[in-house]
Amino acid sequence: MTVIRALASCHFVVRAGGFVQTFLVLYLTQDRHLSAGTAGSVATAVGIGAVVSLLAGGWLGDRIGRRRTMLIGFSGTALALLALASADTLPAIWVAALLVGLLSELFRPAGSATVADLPGERERIRSFGLLFWASNLGFSVCTATGGLLVQYGYGLLFWLNAAAAVIAALIVWRRMPETRPSAPTGRARLLPAVLGDRRLLALALVFAAHFALFAQAFSSLPLVMAAGGLGTSTFGMVLGLNGVVILVAQPFAVRVLAGLDRYAVLSVSALLVGIGFGLGVFVDSGLGYGLAALVWTAGEIGIAVMFAATFTDLAPAGMRGGYLGVAYAAWGVGTALGPVLGTALLERAGPTVLWLACALMGLVSSAILRACRSLVLAGDSGGERGA
Repeated sequence: MTVIRALASCHFVVRAGGFVQTFLVLYLTQDRHLSAGTAGSVATAVGIGAVVSLLAGGWLGDRIGRRRTMLIGFSGTALALLALASADTLPAIWVAALLVGLLSELFRPAGSATVADLPGERERIRSFGLLFWASNLGFSVCTATGGLLVQYGYGLLFWLNAAAAVIAALIVWRRMPETRPSAPTGRARLLPAVLGDRRLLALALVFAAHFALFAQAFSSLPLVMAAGGLGTSTFGMVLGLNGVVILVAQPFAVRVLAGLDRYAVLSVSALLVGIGFGLGVFVDSGLGYGLAALVWTAGEIGIAVMFAATFTDLAPAGMRGGYLGVAYAAWGVGTALGPVLGTALLERAGPTVLWLACALMGLVSSAILRACRSLVLAGDSGGERGA
């Protein structure tokens, strides 16, 4: 389908060209000579903006259209990146970083709402899977080339990142029609609907916890591996293995999992992520961490296949963007809090307690996701009775 190929192209382009956020801390400490703490606060500003952006992107997608929201996000991101590159005072850097966060994630819930507008449950799951695959392919390109490009100066990374955003905007402008349902029902009542939907709130909370757990792969795990005498190259190979497995296995996983009960898939996947990190208690070599990564990567793939489609099922037609915005905001909150909470637990209690806590979190998340199926069925039955 043309619209999905265009959307997948956008995901690939913005991830492949997403150099600035990937190398932001290095840029601020090495090129701008800011302290690590100050650089971290700037990165936090981007993260705060991104959470707001995810909520706003879903709401705007329902209000002004998916296509227009993505155009605003991509074109605005290009300008915000150039503003960040030229900012020469700390307040200006903070403001520009916040703008990058506020604009850079508008496309994600709006694009997912475009997929949600498609007819056919299996087609939607396959399309969400393609977007996840394209994003991971783009991220692999970004990490593989960014380290080489940075030797020509960080300014080049900003220009290339801005160019990627412009290219994505052109793809949307030329190739993507508007898919928003014409019926205006519910667009003005998103907040009451969200607060009154216990199924949505339960899923948002459990996924925020899940993504906080998964964030240990990029925060606590490298610290534990370094403390165990394993170098950054070994950690890089573990992350590389994660990326390769996703690129190879995920298209096949979509075909296998699309016809299964999604809450069963989500429950098993959350458990696999918890077990994978819990194996950190028993491993101390690159091979051991690589095998553990295979387990949590299998769980990551299962979650990715079903994540957006699950929230899509809960949403009224006029609120698909808003519901998906809540879903991705849960992802943003989890990824923001995960490193802080994980490293704090690691510092105070040590790696064994951290990995056991991860295993417990995976078990609890798995149980809640299985229980959420009953909530959804009860909600559907209630809707049928009310009809």
